[in-house]
Parts: sequence; C-alpha cells; structure tokens
Amino acid sequence: MVEIVVLDGYAVNPGDLSWDGIAALGHLTVYDRTPADQTVARIGGAEAVFTNKTVITAEVLDACPNLKFIGELATGYNNIDVAAAAARGVCVSNIPAYSTDSVVQMTFALLLEACQHVGAHSEAVHAGEWSRCPDFCFWKFPLVELAGKTMGVVGFGRIGQGVARAARAFGMKVLAYGPHYKPEMDADGCRAASLEELLAEADVISLNCPLTAQTKGMIDAAALSRVKRGAILINTARGALIDEAAVRAALDDGRLSYLCADVAGVEPIPAGSPLLGAPNAILTPHIAWAPYEARVRLMRIAEDNLRAWLAGAPIHRVN
Repeated sequence: MVEIVVLDGYAVNPGDLSWDGIAALGHLTVYDRTPADQTVARIGGAEAVFTNKTVITAEVLDACPNLKFIGELATGYNNIDVAAAAARGVCVSNIPAYSTDSVVQMTFALLLEACQHVGAHSEAVHAGEWSRCPDFCFWKFPLVELAGKTMGVVGFGRIGQGVARAARAFGMKVLAYGPHYKPEMDADGCRAASLEELLAEADVISLNCPLTAQTKGMIDAAALSRVKRGAILINTARGALIDEAAVRAALDDGRLSYLCADVAGVEPIPAGSPLLGAPNAILTPHIAWAPYEARVRLMRIAEDNLRAWLAGAPIHRVN
C-alpha cells in the first residue's frame, strides 16, 4: 500500500471537507501544518506527498529517496523545485483551473470596495451617521463608476480572460498583456498591448500572471513611474510580483489611488510590511481561492492526480 503524506492540509481543508477519497488510495497521514525543519521527517519513507505552501527543495528530495510523486494543492508551484524533482524522477502535478471563477470574483470584490466602499458605508450607517444626517444620503469617499474605464490585465490565462470578461460586463475597455492572448480576442473592447502601453493607459491594473524569474518584482519603481496617475492596482496572483516598498511610495504620493491585494511577498504578511498602514491599501489574507466550491474541486482534482499517477498515466504534470 502506497504511503501518502499531506504536509499542510489545514488551509485547504479546515474540517469542512473530507480526505476519504485520497485515503482510499493508500495509507494516508495528514498534518495541518509542517515547519520547515520537520519536512524531511514527516515525509519519511512516503512515496506520495501533497503540499500547499510547504517548501520542497532539492535537499528535501535527496533526504527522501522513496518519494516519487508530489501533488501541489494549488495552481502555483513555486514552492517546489520542479527541476530537481524531474532530475530525480519525481512527478509533480498541480491543480489547474479549480479557482478561476473564485479569483475573478475576488478581483472584482476588491475593485468594487475601492470604488464604492460598501463596508465603510455600512459601518457608518450602523454607527448612526445616516440617522443623524441632515440630507437623505451621504458618502464618505469619492465614488467611482467603472463603465468607460480601462482595465489592464497582466497575464491572460484562464483567470486573466475571466477578469477581462467581467470587466467588459461592467462596460470597461480591456488591454491584455500576456502570451496567451490570441488575435481573435481583438473584439468587443479587448485588445493586446505591451506592458508599457498597458501601464500608461489603464485605470485599473489587474495582476493575473504566475510568479516566475521574469515576473518577480515586475511592478517596481520604474514600472510605477509609467502608470497613469490615480490608477488602481489589484494583485490576486502572487505577492512577489510587486516591489512592496515601491508600491507603498506610489500610494503615499498618489501615483496609485488604491492597492487591492489578496497576497503578500511573505505570507502571513510580516508586521513590518510597508503595505500595512499604507493609505488606500485594501489587504485581504489570500482568500481568493478559498470558497467552499473551489476547494471541493481542488480536492477532487488532487485525488484524480494521485490516482492517475498510481495508474502510470500522470495528469496535470508540470515537470
């Protein structure tokens, strides 16, 4: 019977889902969280491991020679040394497309909060401000209409395309930057653009690209100097896509009117992060992927990945 270990299962399944489908495929041990110095010991002699954010390095792989399958419990797999895994004959499979709709939804939840301030206005009403108001209504922040604005989508895979469709539904024009853009998408207010053009023209910039050596820190001081003054920056992808100190400076001087981020360069976000306390920074704790429906899909695909590997026909392999 194959030995299976889940290194950090709590975030995916805090108790509202079941591991039974994976448990049926072998002998399963589930850890809620795994400190880095316990990774090797917890993998032990297991042949199959699932990880969400626990890092698996070449050194970990060397110390766990029985390991033959790593299941990433996410779409992004930058926490795994996939090249080292391939060199050692270890299959790495990820979970593609399970959270597309959830991330698109979160992108617009963040954007609409920046435009309408629903939460702050609700709190004001509950605090009695409307009851005491001499007029029939009031607003505490400038309110922004999205129709006619330009959405710049950086990264045009499934999520980026979903963001573009939602933006068009709001009456926005769309500029798209990324290798997945096809000429036939040049229709209905959507067109390809260089990154420089997108930064200069977009009223809203949505980051929907993977974290790679090429994209790490792509929104730095130089990129921000090209941004239209007053633009809104949304990051629901990976925190390290932005230079957080440069973004803080752009918020401080008004170059950016808002940062809406569901991710941080280090997670959980450190107490000393330059983003904490920044003006007009809406920060959420990496929850875009986490609706129940999305996690159900994630668990089902994780089970499918393991079953396919056991059958000798791996799917969703990234190395």
